[in-house]
Amino acid sequence: MKLSDFKKMETRPGSFQTLLTFGDEIELSVISGEGSYSSLLTPYEIAVFRNGEFTQLPGITGPDDDVRGHLVEQDVDLIIKKLVTITRETPTQV
Repeated sequence: MKLSDFKKMETRPGSFQTLLTFGDEIELSVISGEGSYSSLLTPYEIAVFRNGEFTQLPGITGPDDDVRGHLVEQDVDLIIKKLVTITRETPTQV
């Protein structure tokens, strides 16, 4: 599974989100565009939620940061693969 397998949904003009669920507990939010923690060369930011609350996962988010920014698509693809491995669930788009 890769980010390109899912649709970017426009949440407001110039801002896009892909929201994936991994089973009943884990969600991955991928944001790009206006207002995201990113740049032209590193256009994505991610956050992981467990039961609707921000969560930190080693190797995915930092120990003191709920949001990880300035990622490229390949970084997000690796995060999706890690979450599949951790949860043993196939992601579905919300």
